[in-house]
Amino acid sequence: MPLDIDAATGLLKNVRQVLSPHFDPRPAGMVPELIVVHGISLPPGEFGGPWIDALFTGGLPPDRHPYFEAIRSLRVSSHALIRRDGSISQFVPFGERAWHAGASEYGGRTACNDFSIGIELEGTDDSPYEPAQYQSLAQLVRVLLATYPSLSSERLVGHSDIASGRKTDPGPAFDWPRLRALLS
Repeated sequence: MPLDIDAATGLLKNVRQVLSPHFDPRPAGMVPELIVVHGISLPPGEFGGPWIDALFTGGLPPDRHPYFEAIRSLRVSSHALIRRDGSISQFVPFGERAWHAGASEYGGRTACNDFSIGIELEGTDDSPYEPAQYQSLAQLVRVLLATYPSLSSERLVGHSDIASGRKTDPGPAFDWPRLRALLS
């Protein structure tokens, strides 16, 4: 099914919506100008399950895995998540500020959450991402570019590009040439 964004709400149509409380308005006059690709798995190295949703909605149970205790106080979110099978869930409307980038800098500007859209891919730095994820990511990026003229395919980066030394995702397993070919 083709993706479409309701420009008035910033919500994708025909995808699973799991709205996060971890967002706030973008600063006045700020629009999305950057797309940041992330990689995530919870627990680390494991795929599937409800844990990413739980993290992004503030309900991660610290007693379910030792790693969860270490991240229990995090208040994070992303605009969208693409699972291993290519399915998309949306957590934050695209016009709002999701809390995905943390301390970050791009093109001399800090606080990338203010002007970026964060897309999480279920994966790890060293596990190949699935073909369905590349297809869904390319489709999502195309619809974002069509909806938000302030975005550009030249401003499509990894978390590691804006938080160098602090973050490594989506990692060396992410095939940037493959994504760029799907977008051309």
